[in-house]
Amino acid sequence: MKRLFDLKFTALFIFLTLHVFSVAGQSVGKIAGKVTDGKTGEALIGLTVKVQGSTKGTSTDIEGRYSISGLTAGKHTLVFSYVGYSSKSVSDIVVKASQVTNADIVMEESEGNSLNEVVITASAKQESVGALYAMQRVSVRVSDGISAEQIRRSPDRNTSDVLKRVSGASIQENKFLLIRGLSDRYNTTLLNNAPLPSSEPDRKAFSFDIIPSNLVDQIVVNKTAAADLPGDFAGGVIQIKTRDFPEQELVSLNYSASYNTQSTFKDFKGGKRGGLDLLGFDDGLRDMPSSFPSNRTNYVNSSLDQRVAYTKAFKNNWGVENFGAALPTQSLQFTYGNSYTLENANKFGFIASLSYRNGNTITDQTRADIEQIGDESFSFKDDVYKNSINVGGLANFAYAFKNSKIAFKNIYNRVFDDAYTSRVGVALEEPNFDNRNSQFQLLQKSLLSSILEGEHSFENRRKLDWNASFSSSNQDQPDLRRIFYSRPSGSSEPFKASVNTGSASTKNAGRFYSDLQDYVYAGAVNYTHPFKLGKLDQIVKVGALSQYRTRDFSARELGYVRTTANAESESYLSLPQEEIFSPGNISRTGFIFDEITNPSNTYDANVLLNAGYVMLTNELAQKWKLNWGLRVESYHEKLNSATVLGTPITVDNNYVDLLPSANLIFSIDDKTNLRASYSNTVARAEFRELAPFSFFDFESNNVIIGNNNLKRSRINNFDLRFEHFSPGGQIFSLTGFYKQFKNPIEQVFNQGTVAASKAASFQNATKATLFGAELEIRQRLSFIKEADFFTNTSVYANLAIMKSDVKLDRQLFANINESRALQGQSPYLINGGIQYNDNKWGFNVLYNRIGRRINIVGFGRYEASGFVYEYPDIYENPRDVIDLQISRKLFSNRLDAKINVGDLLNQKAVLYQDNNNDKKFNPSSDQSIRTIKYGSNFSLSLGYNF
Repeated sequence: MKRLFDLKFTALFIFLTLHVFSVAGQSVGKIAGKVTDGKTGEALIGLTVKVQGSTKGTSTDIEGRYSISGLTAGKHTLVFSYVGYSSKSVSDIVVKASQVTNADIVMEESEGNSLNEVVITASAKQESVGALYAMQRVSVRVSDGISAEQIRRSPDRNTSDVLKRVSGASIQENKFLLIRGLSDRYNTTLLNNAPLPSSEPDRKAFSFDIIPSNLVDQIVVNKTAAADLPGDFAGGVIQIKTRDFPEQELVSLNYSASYNTQSTFKDFKGGKRGGLDLLGFDDGLRDMPSSFPSNRTNYVNSSLDQRVAYTKAFKNNWGVENFGAALPTQSLQFTYGNSYTLENANKFGFIASLSYRNGNTITDQTRADIEQIGDESFSFKDDVYKNSINVGGLANFAYAFKNSKIAFKNIYNRVFDDAYTSRVGVALEEPNFDNRNSQFQLLQKSLLSSILEGEHSFENRRKLDWNASFSSSNQDQPDLRRIFYSRPSGSSEPFKASVNTGSASTKNAGRFYSDLQDYVYAGAVNYTHPFKLGKLDQIVKVGALSQYRTRDFSARELGYVRTTANAESESYLSLPQEEIFSPGNISRTGFIFDEITNPSNTYDANVLLNAGYVMLTNELAQKWKLNWGLRVESYHEKLNSATVLGTPITVDNNYVDLLPSANLIFSIDDKTNLRASYSNTVARAEFRELAPFSFFDFESNNVIIGNNNLKRSRINNFDLRFEHFSPGGQIFSLTGFYKQFKNPIEQVFNQGTVAASKAASFQNATKATLFGAELEIRQRLSFIKEADFFTNTSVYANLAIMKSDVKLDRQLFANINESRALQGQSPYLINGGIQYNDNKWGFNVLYNRIGRRINIVGFGRYEASGFVYEYPDIYENPRDVIDLQISRKLFSNRLDAKINVGDLLNQKAVLYQDNNNDKKFNPSSDQSIRTIKYGSNFSLSLGYNF
C-alpha cells in the first residue's frame, strides 16, 4: 500500500507539472519588488507605486509586493507613497525586454504623521541577500539565514550543503545538522511553518540532503527562543521555505552532469535491480514473500517441511552483478509557474516543479576496531557501491484577495539508496582467518508535506494567520542481506560461508526487513495586535498549536542455518554466494531459515503536543525594544513495545513545561544592534531512543539499544550579540552564548560491554554546560577602489569557538568518564569564501572546516589515579573542504551555465582513537577506526529560462 501511496504522489506531481506546461514570451519588461518598513522590516500593504511620466501604477498586496508590466525597455523612475511615510522616488531602474527587474524598497516613517492608515504584515518571501539581512536586523531573535540568491550562487546541490554555510553550523555524515556544536537532537525543523517528523529511525534528526537546494527559497536558523517558536530546541529552529509563485510566467529547465574522481567511469557493482529502480521504487523484487508467516510465532510453530517451503519462497538474489562503468551523476529539473491578476486586483499564482537525480558513487573505506589498546579486533577494507535516486516535486498555489492570502503548499521527495558493500579483512573471532563479507542494503525514504495556510490583515495593523498541515515520513529497508565467508590465512582452500547449525546470526548469513512510518497532523493560529503607548510602538501576539504524531515500526530478522551438521550441508558452504542459497540447497538436510525476530523489534508510539503562548514586543524608548513572553507546552507521549524476552514495556510520559523567553535589543543606530537574550527550552527523547529495540550496525560492529527510562532535558540559554548591517548585504556580528543542561541525553556504551562485543544505549547525564563565541563578516570590496570588479566582489567568513563539559554520576556510569565534551560538539567551526557577480559572470570559492569532535563515546574504569580508558573515545578528524563555482549567463541571460567543483582537496574523512592524547591524528601512533575518501566532484549545470 505504501508503494502505491508513493507512486500516486509522484504521479500527481508529474501531472501538475506537465499539465500547466506552456511557453510564452514577453515583448516588454516588468518591474516587481517588495516594499517594507525600515523600522520593523515588515511589509506595507496598499502602498501606491507609480511610474513617473506615465499613467501606469499599482498598489502593494498583502505581502507588500507590487508588479508593473508593459514597460518599454530603458530606464524608468518609480514613485512610492504611503500615509505616514515619506515619499520615495527611485530613478534609473533599468528595464529589459522579456525580463523582470527586481526593485525592493524600504520606506521610512515621516515624523509627526499619524500611522493609523499603516497596515503591516509578515513577509512571505525575501529574495535578496540585503533583504534577508534587513529581516535579521529587525528580528526580535538572534538568527542567521541564507537566501535563494546565495543558494543559486553556491555549488550546493542539496539543503545540507547549504546549511553548513550558516554561522556556527556544521553537517555530520553529509546530512545531519549540528548548530553550535550541539547534536541534531537539539534542533527543530519547520518546513513552510509546519513541523517535520524525523527522517531517521535511530535519532531525532532530519536528513536535509533529501531537499534539493533549488526548491528552497529561504533558510533561517533561529538561535534564540521566542514564545512563538517551538520550545524543544537548544541549538536552533530551522525554518525552510520553499519557492512561492513567481512575478511572471516562469518556464525553466535545468540539467547537470557530475564527474567524481573516485567513482565515475569505474567498474560499478551491485545486487540485482528491479524494473522500477530507475524511478526510485522497488517493484517487489526485495519484498518478503506473501506466503511467509506474518510473525515469528507462526513460523517457528510450523512443521519442518513448511519451513523449508517458506524458505524456498525467497528469491535467490545473492549474486553480484557488474553494471559496467559508473556513469556521471545526472540531474534534471523542470519548473513552471505563473501568476494572474484577476478582478478587483485579486491575484492567483502557482509554481510546480519536478526534479530527478541519479548518481553512482564508489567509496574506498577502511574499518578497524580494537580488543584492547594496541590490539586490533578486526581490520576491514570496504568497497561500497551506491546507486542513489532522488525524485522530488513541489506544487505551491496561492490566492490573494483584498487584505488576505490563502496558500496551499506541497513538497514530496523520495530517496532510493541501493548499496552493495564488499568487505575483506581479518576479525577477532577468527584471527588466523581471512574474511570476505557482502552486504546488500536498500534504503527507501520518502517525505510528503502539505500545508494550507492563511494570512488576514485588518485595520490598525492587526493580523491573523493560521495553518493546518499534514506530514508523512517513511523509511523502508527491505531485504538487507549479509553473508560472511572465511578461510585460513595464506591458504588456497576455498572460502566457506559461516552458516551455523542450530541458531542463526543475521550478521553471518541472513536477511533483515524493517519499516518505519511517521505521520504528523498539526494546526496553529496566531493573532498579532499592535498598539501604541504614547508615541512608542507595542505589539502583543498570542497563539496556539496542536500537533499529533504517530509512529509504527516493525522489523523481521531471518538467519540461515544448517538443519543438521552433515556432509551435504557442509559441501554447500564452499559455494559462491550467488549459488549457496539456491532453491536446491534449501531442504530438510540443507539450509533453512531460523527466525530470530525479537518482540522488541516492533513498537508503536504517539505523542500529543498542545501549546499556547503570549508574547509582547515593547518599544521601551526610541532605541530600546524588549521581546518577552511565556510558552506553555503540554507533551504526552506513549510507546508500546516489549523486551527481548517478550515482557511488555509501556512508556507513558506526560510533561507540562513553562518556557519563558526574553530578548532585549538596543539599536545603537539604524544599522547597529546590541542584543541580550535568555530562554528556557527542552529536549525530548526520540521514539527510537525510548524503544528497547536492538539493532546490529554493520558499519561500526556495534549493537544499539533503546532506553525506556529516559527523561527530557531542560536547558537555560543565554546570548549576547553585537551586529552591524551595511547596504548590499554586508554584516559584522559577534555573539557570545552560554547554555546549562539538566539531564542531557547522551549515547554511551552499556556497563559490562567489552571491546570485542559492544552494546550502546542512551542515558541521561547529570548536567552539562556549553559556552562559545561566533563571529560573522560579509564585506564588499568596493572600499578598495570604486571599480566594477571590487563593487561586485565580496568576502565572507564566520567562525565559531566552543567548549562543552558533560558531568555524569560515577555510581550510575561506572564505565564512562565523568567529564568530557558533548558527543558531536566541535571546538571550532570555520566557513569562508569570496564571491564575484556581475550581470554576466560569477565566481565563488567556499571553504569549510570543523574541529575534531567525539563521534562515539568510549568506556573504561575508575582507579585511584583517575579514569582509565579500556576503549578510548572515537574522534572525527578535521578536514578542509574547498568548493568553487564559475557561472556565465548567455543568450540574453536566458541560459545560466555553471561549472562547479566540490571538495577540491578530497581529504580523507578519518575516525580515530587518540592513543597518545595529543589532540591530533597521527597514523603511526593512533588507532584508525574508519577512513573514507569521497572523491572530488566536477559538474556542469545548464539552466534555461524560456
